This record gives sequence, structure tokens and C-alpha cells, in this order.
Amino acid sequence: MTAETITADASGSWKLGDLPVHRIGFGAMRLTGSAAFHLGTPSDRARSLAVLRRAVELGVNHIDTAAFYFSATRSANELINTALAPYPDDLVIAAKVGPFRDYHGEWGTAARPDQLRGHVEENLRQLGRDHLDVVYLRRMRQDSIAEHFGALAALREAGLIQHLAISDVEPRHLAEALEIAPVVSVQNRYALDRPDAVGDEVRRLCGAHGIAFVPFYAVAGSAGPRAAADTHDDTVRDIARAHGASPAQLRIAWTLHQGPHVLAIPGTGNPDHLAENVAAGALRLTADELARLDTLHAPAS
Repeated sequence: MTAETITADASGSWKLGDLPVHRIGFGAMRLTGSAAFHLGTPSDRARSLAVLRRAVELGVNHIDTAAFYFSATRSANELINTALAPYPDDLVIAAKVGPFRDYHGEWGTAARPDQLRGHVEENLRQLGRDHLDVVYLRRMRQDSIAEHFGALAALREAGLIQHLAISDVEPRHLAEALEIAPVVSVQNRYALDRPDAVGDEVRRLCGAHGIAFVPFYAVAGSAGPRAAADTHDDTVRDIARAHGASPAQLRIAWTLHQGPHVLAIPGTGNPDHLAENVAAGALRLTADELARLDTLHAPAS
């Protein structure tokens, strides 16, 4: 099989609450430009729409987005709406709320609990939906998430949200949220070459509770929102070469090997990269290869 013929079901599946998704999904952050937010040049609109449609053709049924994913001339949510509405019945769209960018693209003050309804409604408006499948509360350095998460739980009761999730959290925040309402997913920064003892514990706890763990910047690594990683350890290059894969594909495969509850949401505005990302879900690493890679993730002694 080639990358163009491998579909997302090769990665396996997981449920976000009662919503089944393939473990390879799609992150919408890079649809709008050469880098996230205002950091690059705006994307070609037609190509971005084509990427979204091709993702669905390749079996992707989990898209991660946010109203604050926009560049000078592109909005991820508007692109998703234009490309995919009316939405396939099995498509799960997850949105994030909490952070805020003004019309100039500058970051503003994070939402107070009483402002979260406005954030949810803006995502609904842009996506053309009457409810959101999954909504993440993105923690913005607050010590407690109880009041914010409680506000989202109320919106869930009101029918605007089907399932709740949290992002950028520590174990204590997950415990805090679970005291209020069910959590179907946790989204934290997490990558092969980024040692993170707290993230490892959150991932473990998610598995114990049957909650999805969804890393972001798993491919970008230390480059974060600016670009995909372009430097790779020799171990990554060697193992990738052995599988006839790219280092980016190997990073995705390592991510998926961290547990059956771990999902991947690599993002791109490039159709070729999209097919490669989806095909990474078919890579199977040996125990020896995983052990070699795990040494790159382990904290320095």
C-alpha cells in the first residue's frame, strides 16, 4: 500500500464519550497559513478546502479546531464549514474555548466563566452547528479550573455541548474536573523529544479512567506553532528509514504507541503531508524500536 491508499481506520479507534473516532484525526490549526495564528503567510483557500475534503475521503472523522485559529485572511472554522457542511454523520468536531484573539489577531484576556457561553456560541456560528460534539476548556494559567469547567458543564446541560474536555492541565485539574462532570478527552502538549513527567502522569491517568489523551505539537516538537520539526535525532531518522517512513510519520507512530487511548491530530495545509500523516497510523513499531525512542522522551538523569 502507498500513503495515498492507507486510510485512517488503520490507526484503530477510540470513543470520545459515545462518539467513535479513528485514532488519527486532523488538527485545523495549520489550515490558515504557513504557521499557526498570525505567525506565517495566509494559506491558499482552495488548497485548504481540498485538504479538508481529502481528509474525510481518507477516513478522518475527528477534527480539532477553535474560533481563535485564524490568520489575516483565513478562519479554520469557516474553512471547515465551507468544505464539509452538511457534515458527515460520523464526523466529530472538537473545539476549544478560553483563549481569545481580537480582530487584529492579538491575544486578549482569557475568558471569565461567564464569557464562555459567548465563546461556545461563536464556534457554533462559524461552524454552522446547533451543538458542539466536544468542547475543551483550555486552561490559561489559572490555579483552579472548577468555576470555568462548571460553566461549560451548565452549557452541556443546556444542550449546546455534547461532551466536555480539558486542555493544558495537570493531574490535579483532571481530578477537579471529574468532580464536576464527565471528561472525555485531555489535550496537552506532548512530544517524543520533549521530556514531560507531568504529561506522562496525565496520560497514564487518562488511560486509567478511559479518557482519550490527545497530544498537540506532537510532530512540531519544540518548534510549536511556528513549523513542523526540521531537526531529528539520529535514532528517529534510522528507525524511520527502516520503515520507509519520514521522521514526522515516526513521531506520529510513536505517539499512537503510547496507549490505545492516545489519539493523534497532526495538522497540515499540504495534501501530500495529509496523506503521509494518515498513513502513519499503519506503522507498527517493535518493542526494541520503542525502547530506543523512549530514551529520547525520558527526562535527563
